[in-house]
Amino acid sequence: MRKWWPLAAVCLGTFMLLVDVTIVTVALPAMAADLDTTLSDVEWVVDIYALALASLLLGVGSRADRIGRRKVYLVGLTVFTAASVACAVAPNAGVLIGARAVQGLGAAGMFGTTIALLGMHYSGRERGVAFAVWGATNSVAAAAGPMVGGLLTQYLDWRWIFFVNLPVCLVAVVLTLRSVREAKGEGRQRADVLGVVTFTVASGALTFGLIRAHSDGWTAPFTLGLFAVAAVAVALFVVAETRHEHPVLDLSLFRRPSFTGIMVSALFLQGAAFAHLLFESLWMQSVLGYEPLEAGLYILPMCASAFLVSALAGRFGPWPPRASIGGGLALIALGSGMQATLDAGSTGGSLVAGLVVSGLGVGLVTPSLPAAALATVPPERGGMVGGAVNTFRQLGFALGIAVFGVIFQSRIERVLRADGGVPDPHGTAAALSGGQARSIVAGWPEGERAEMGHLVREAFASGLNAVLVVAAALGAVASLLVVATVRVPAGGAERRKREAGASPPGQETRADAAL
Repeated sequence: MRKWWPLAAVCLGTFMLLVDVTIVTVALPAMAADLDTTLSDVEWVVDIYALALASLLLGVGSRADRIGRRKVYLVGLTVFTAASVACAVAPNAGVLIGARAVQGLGAAGMFGTTIALLGMHYSGRERGVAFAVWGATNSVAAAAGPMVGGLLTQYLDWRWIFFVNLPVCLVAVVLTLRSVREAKGEGRQRADVLGVVTFTVASGALTFGLIRAHSDGWTAPFTLGLFAVAAVAVALFVVAETRHEHPVLDLSLFRRPSFTGIMVSALFLQGAAFAHLLFESLWMQSVLGYEPLEAGLYILPMCASAFLVSALAGRFGPWPPRASIGGGLALIALGSGMQATLDAGSTGGSLVAGLVVSGLGVGLVTPSLPAAALATVPPERGGMVGGAVNTFRQLGFALGIAVFGVIFQSRIERVLRADGGVPDPHGTAAALSGGQARSIVAGWPEGERAEMGHLVREAFASGLNAVLVVAAALGAVASLLVVATVRVPAGGAERRKREAGASPPGQETRADAAL
């Protein structure tokens, strides 16, 4: 039993950091009211965390290979816990958003080392079981976030979303100190500071630019400036990575079709499966009038199906990554498409069947991604590749929210313009996408409120359908790409290790060439 304590320590930290990605989605209206700000402002509480997590994962994973994975994981846990306290007592939106950014920094320290720590402690069939349990933890945490957030917000206070992290993180620290062993690469290597900075600037400027595009317009000088900064930062990142002796992301790995397919599927996974939950939660609370817990409960079936499939994967796997990842992404595409059938009369129950199917896909993909990624590189690069997989996942979530926000508001505005009875379609669409549906309907002339209420429901349903269709397309494209490119066999990491041991030094193995 003691051999599974490292898995428990890693999964506890993983659960908390991933719950905090989505736990605030149903609490945003309560946060906005309590802090006397707009819902559009506190949406940064979601995006800044995911963005900080995604931007820093590459540097953390690579650096952990050199200074110690256990040490970085513990520092991340400590920073995450302290930032959670700051979030819980935040007096205004600015402090809350800043504390969430620091919380994302701590989460990066944890998430950037989890895959490498598991790969270091387990091998063979035990590694398959460990990744299946870790994958189930991922699936449950991401899908259960809205339900947990709704429960705490409705019956306690939104601040308990962050207070609840404290006891779990303390247990994780104790378990890590007692059961997780240290490991790091040999020698002192120069840190790739320029690579980390340019990647952070690129991802941050791109996400911020997308968010500003649907409020200021695509051609606004500030929006264009942000996109220009992102483009320059990407170019500098590529230059930095090709010239640095020990880059945070070895770009030569993208010459391997399998590695490229895995990274793209990681990017599309979070956007296709989870980014739309924010807008569905907004629809259920702002338009349908559901309480936070009720809105969260409608997402619970996704959590249950994801957990079930991840558990079965551990029991009956491992399966070839091309089948599990490609098939899982196809199910996510199908589930998103099944949800894209909403109309003015739809309720939260209209989403359940599609969420269940998406959850089945999430349960297949999540544990397979890290195992397949580790199979593409030598063990000493595990931290870098683990950080890369999780970076692309969280970047997909942050970008997904930004892109879906543009699509959502644009479709709402189009419906309002087509009706012709709304004086300011753009301003009204912005207010509706900011969670002000009730106040807009209440401010309409009494005799026209029923008609306006119907129009709002119709506009929201149209906006959600558009978002869900794009999510389905992302999942389908990623699925086809994985089937076409990924050639990592089941148990690929162990097989590569055996083949490498039988090969002459410096000679590429057949397994490497296939990747």
